[in-house]
Amino acid sequence: MAENTYTVQGMTCGHCVSSVTEEVGAVAGVRQVDVDLPTGRLTVTSDADVPEADIRAAVEEAGYQLV
Repeated sequence: MAENTYTVQGMTCGHCVSSVTEEVGAVAGVRQVDVDLPTGRLTVTSDADVPEADIRAAVEEAGYQLV
């Protein structure tokens, strides 16, 4: 198992958290997604390391960006 932490910019509400959680959760290998709205912290638990580019693409698909 691997756990990686990122910072997401632009989230302002629970709907934002849901969107990011849904998109990142759909990335192959991702087992768990935890988003902390006040800090923008995104923690991704996966079977093995998932390329950051895949996480970035999922976050962007949700309408936000990694910083």
